Amino acid sequence: MTAGIIIFLVILLLPVTLTAVHYFRRTIELGRALDRANERRREITNFLSRFSTGLQEEDGVEGAMHAAARHVAEQTDAESVAIYEVAGNELRVIGVCGTYPLIHSSNQLLFSRHHHLFEALRREEIPIGRGFLGGLATTRQAELVPDAAADPRFTEYPDFANFGSVMAIPLLREGILVVVVFAATNRLRPGSPFSEAQFERLRLLSGQVQMVQNLVKVYSEISERERIDQELDFARHLQQSLLPPAFPAWDQFSINAYTRSAKEVNGDFYDFVEIDDDRLLIIIGDASGKGIPACMLTAMTRSYARCFAAAGSFTTLSDFLRKINEKLFQDTDADRFITLGCCLLSRKHSLLEFGRAGHTDLVSYVHGHIRTFSPAGTGLGILPDDFANFDTICLAIEPGTAVMMYSDGLSEALNKEQEEFGLARLTEVFKNSCEAGGSPQAVIDRVMESVVNYEVEQNDDQTIVLIRHTGRGE
Repeated sequence: MTAGIIIFLVILLLPVTLTAVHYFRRTIELGRALDRANERRREITNFLSRFSTGLQEEDGVEGAMHAAARHVAEQTDAESVAIYEVAGNELRVIGVCGTYPLIHSSNQLLFSRHHHLFEALRREEIPIGRGFLGGLATTRQAELVPDAAADPRFTEYPDFANFGSVMAIPLLREGILVVVVFAATNRLRPGSPFSEAQFERLRLLSGQVQMVQNLVKVYSEISERERIDQELDFARHLQQSLLPPAFPAWDQFSINAYTRSAKEVNGDFYDFVEIDDDRLLIIIGDASGKGIPACMLTAMTRSYARCFAAAGSFTTLSDFLRKINEKLFQDTDADRFITLGCCLLSRKHSLLEFGRAGHTDLVSYVHGHIRTFSPAGTGLGILPDDFANFDTICLAIEPGTAVMMYSDGLSEALNKEQEEFGLARLTEVFKNSCEAGGSPQAVIDRVMESVVNYEVEQNDDQTIVLIRHTGRGE
């Protein structure tokens, strides 16, 4: 009877007991998983802390990758670690720590200083598919080599006979090889192979290395963008300093101008230089290309122009253009040039002399009629002085006459059918704008508005200079 009761109780309580045991085991497993997760979190936090510290060191981005290599070496008990990234068809070292042995130089001085070793490794050419590292990049399979000295794939290195155990992990992103992490020599047990636990540890840490490499790339791109922004800011200030702060008041003549950039920095410019009490030189320029290089070329040209237009050194407009051409031909690359349009205005005689160096035509409006002028002249900086020739024309400026210089960003503006605004349309708009009357600025605004309404988007810098004879006393 008693035995039956006991059996009955055991049967009755057995499911509860098994549930309790299962719950206890599950609790232990969850606790261990939580411990592992916390350990991984601490590792990643520590790793990122070292990464940020590395960024603040003198080496910057390189310092961060060296810090990553040191972290991996410490966590895997490896004597040395190197981190490679894929660059084209080669592997290139981006981080290293310890006396890393996989180098083709036998110069022991390289191992005395980390900087020397890293620079030597950076000069190493490791084609994908050749040698141990290159082959690893091809197979994309992680490897643990117990004794590298006995492996023929390492014989290309001068010191291969002294190699110990090595292990390497290739890392892929969306099926593409991006990083290889290589560890050499078991520091925990010198002379012994790396253990499977160390190998697995390297595999886990390699994911963190890849994360750091991604962060480094983002950091580098941000730094590069900041550098570009600083250069653009400098160029914008430089460009602003190139433009005259005000339009000259020249008795019966009014001179106005407007420029509109296609990019952050303008390759067009205009300038006014008073040669003497009677003559005013009005310049418009258009440098080849756009952006900062074009801006620097305009700055150089403006400097030469002001130098050669200074009182006492200016002779003729043709000679002026020839002098600038000679300097630019000597001081600029073969693919860099600038076009220039120049008007020499005499208020005493109401005369205007026009010369150009590869620039657009001069357009004049007088008594309801449009005329264009295009004297011969090549762009500045293209031909040597012996072959450069610059013709000029001279015309009288009567009251009511308006003269326009412009850059080809206006005439070559494109609509959605890829048709240019063209000289014919530009001169027609200029004529209508002059007939509509108003201030010189109003004429410029009407011309620019027509171009802006015509084009789909601005593809080139656009500049216009307007000279108008208003008559004395206006």
